Amino acid sequence: MKKRVLLLEDDVTLNETIVDYLENLGYDVITFYDGFTAQDAIYEQSFDILLLDVNVPDINGFEILKNTRAEGTTTPAIFITSLNSMDDLENGYESGCDDYIRKPFALKELKLRIETILKREFFHSDREKIEICEDIYYDTHNDLLLTQGSEIKLNNKDAKLLKILLQNRGNLVTHEMIYETLWGYDEQISQSALRTYIKNLRKYLGSEKIVSIKKLGYKLIS
Repeated sequence: MKKRVLLLEDDVTLNETIVDYLENLGYDVITFYDGFTAQDAIYEQSFDILLLDVNVPDINGFEILKNTRAEGTTTPAIFITSLNSMDDLENGYESGCDDYIRKPFALKELKLRIETILKREFFHSDREKIEICEDIYYDTHNDLLLTQGSEIKLNNKDAKLLKILLQNRGNLVTHEMIYETLWGYDEQISQSALRTYIKNLRKYLGSEKIVSIKKLGYKLIS
């Protein structure tokens, strides 16, 4: 399953250059030239990483990220900008970005920064315990569900499934995304096994917490 990249860059030439480069690396790039349409897309769609120019029409990149972070978006973000003062750098990180790359830059540098960020499991949370719902927490370090004073050790596949649902909380997680996460290239994908893993998590979290989207996938709701 390709990683989805949102690219906001109003310089047409640079936009096309980045799109061509990342698509050749296997990324699915959705591109925008103004702030409002990019911000709407962040609210309405699911992305793996955001690449945001700062000085763009309508609303600048800093404000977009501040707004979407305030609404609970945790998708990692890299600012791509010609702004290079320390105040700009500070403003960028205070907006909630994960990295900041100054123009001009080598495309390989952008590639390395994206790859480094995408290796992380949880974004914008330095907590060891992630709250799933009232009285239920996930211990990210030990793959433990903590619920009403008890600890439940998750098996490998259950833990991987819970992580991808948590990383995309409130958004659709497609069957393809789950298959890619749970099964290696040399493993046989099993739809019946996936249903079992979903059943296991529902038993712990409550059946209403994981919604099945017919023929598409699943969604973890708060």
